[in-house]
Amino acid sequence: MKPQQRKLLFPPDDRVCLEERINDDPMLRVSEIEISYHPAVRPSERISVTGSQEAEQVFRRIWCRPIELRECFYALFLSRANKVLGYYLISIGGITGTVIDVRTVYQAALKANACSVIFAHCHPSGNSTPSDADIQITRKLIDAGKFLDISVLDHLILLPEGYFSMADNGMI
Repeated sequence: MKPQQRKLLFPPDDRVCLEERINDDPMLRVSEIEISYHPAVRPSERISVTGSQEAEQVFRRIWCRPIELRECFYALFLSRANKVLGYYLISIGGITGTVIDVRTVYQAALKANACSVIFAHCHPSGNSTPSDADIQITRKLIDAGKFLDISVLDHLILLPEGYFSMADNGMI
């Protein structure tokens, strides 16, 4: 821990006491964990997402690769008022799949102080039907979100032309 950080964490008297004890007590030699979120947009300028069509438009603007190329998985984090707090590129896979680590998804959601999330991934094949793996990961993400009080509003499958919404089709 840097001395400047200690000044922020401890009052001056406590800091001096801790600095004296830190060299003698191995239990005090622990790493500080920083959690940060740096919003680039003021709250008054954040866009709202209230349905799958708006979500699709946002995802298409932030998508980093051609949808036909590789399977990618994104999350869009929302406030209680459905204002976009930010997005997160969860993974980039191959032609037929990608790997999702639920823990890292919700680490980012918690950093952004999200109340809800919309997921999207692409099917380079152009097939709009959710695979069994798509359905399983969606259920896993929903279950983890419930535990953290973060609602999963939708999971979109983006295609080169069009999209499939799990929420619009009664799957969420």
